[in-house]
Amino acid sequence: MAIEASSEQTREPRIRLGMVGGGAGAFIGAVHRIAARIDDQYDLIAGALSSTPEKAVQSGRDLGLDPSRIYSCYREMAIREAKLKNGIEAVAIVTPNHVHYDAAKEFLKRGIHVICDKPLTSILADAKKLKKVADESGALFVLTHNYTGYPMVRQAREMIANGELGDIRVVQAEYPQDWLTEAVEQTGQKQAAWRTDPAQSGVGGSTGDIGTHAYNLASFITGLELDSLAADLDSFVPGRRLDDNAHVMLRFKAKGSEKSAKGMLWCSQVAPGHENGLMVRVYGTKGGLEWTQKDPNYLWYTPFGEPKRLITRGGAGAGAAAGRVSRVPSGHPEGYLEAFATIYTEAAHAINARKKGKDVDKAVVYPTVDDGVKGVAFVEACVASSKKNGAWVKL
Repeated sequence: MAIEASSEQTREPRIRLGMVGGGAGAFIGAVHRIAARIDDQYDLIAGALSSTPEKAVQSGRDLGLDPSRIYSCYREMAIREAKLKNGIEAVAIVTPNHVHYDAAKEFLKRGIHVICDKPLTSILADAKKLKKVADESGALFVLTHNYTGYPMVRQAREMIANGELGDIRVVQAEYPQDWLTEAVEQTGQKQAAWRTDPAQSGVGGSTGDIGTHAYNLASFITGLELDSLAADLDSFVPGRRLDDNAHVMLRFKAKGSEKSAKGMLWCSQVAPGHENGLMVRVYGTKGGLEWTQKDPNYLWYTPFGEPKRLITRGGAGAGAAAGRVSRVPSGHPEGYLEAFATIYTEAAHAINARKKGKDVDKAVVYPTVDDGVKGVAFVEACVASSKKNGAWVKL
C-alpha cells in the first residue's frame, strides 16, 4: 500500500495469525492466506484448519505449521493460544457460515482479534449476540467484505462523501454468477453443497452468499442506510432448498437527514454468461458513477450535462482514498487478491494502533461487526418479504 517513506519509521512486527477452517481444498482459506501475506503484515503460526482431525493435521503440515500449533478443535486452539506467551494475536475464521458465531466467540472472549468471512452468521439472532460479545471483548472484529478494498471503490466513496454527485437519488447493485445453473450440489461439489444447505448457510442462498456483498458495497460507497426492502426470491433449480436468484427493491435514508434514495439489487447464481458480475451504479443530482469488478481499476464518472469521464487507479482524477490502498503504478492492474489484502492491512493498522494504545487513523476503513449484523438482517428481510409476496419489510 502507498505509504510515505520516513527515516524515523520502523517496521511493525508481523502480527501472529491463526486460522479456523481453510484446510486442503478450501478456496477461500487460500485466498485469506495470500491476502494476509501480500503486504507482509502477518505470520500464520497456528490453525484448526478442518473439523476432520486427520485433514486438520495434514493441512497444517502442508502449510509448514509447528506440529504443536496444529489443532483439531477451534475451542482448544483459542484456550491454548490465549495462554501462550507467543500465542496468536488475531484469528481468521474462514468456515461455512454456521460455524462463525461459536468460533468467533471463543476467540473474542479471550481478547484475540477476529477477522471473519462474511456473512457474519447464519441467523440474525446469532449476529446480534456476536456483536454483543465483540463489543464487550475489547478485541477488534473485522469482516472481510473484500470488495470494499478496491482503490476505485474507495475513490467512489470519497467522491460521494465530498458531494461531487450531489444528493443521491438512485442506487443500483447487481451480482450475477452462473455456477449454480445446474444442481451441482447433488454431484458432491463441496462449495455448492454447503452453500445450498440451510443448516450450514442459513436462510439465504444467493442473497447470503453474494447479495450481501452487493448490498454492503452499495452502502459502503454511498454512505446510505437501508430502511426497508421488497424482495422476490426464487429457487429455479428443482430441489434446491435456498434461493438462487433475487430481485430486491430498496429504500435508503441518508444518515442524520430526512433525504432518501431508491435502489434496486439483483443477485443470481443461475445467470449463464456471468462468471462474477459485481457492479454498482450511483446517480445523484449532480452526476453519476459506475464501477464493475471485471474492470476494477476503472471508475466512470459523468457530471450532469457533461461527457462521461474515465478515472483510472493511479491516474489523473484519482484521489487520496484510492492512492493509499494502491500498490503499483497506474497501468498495472490490481485485482481481487489485492483488494482482499487491503482489508487485512487495514486490520493490521488497527491492531497495531490498539497495541500502542492509540486511536486508529481516520483514513483506515474496514467492515465491522455492525456491517455484519446489517448483512444478516438484509438476508432475513429478503426472505420475509418474499414469503409475503414481495411486501415491504423494515430492517
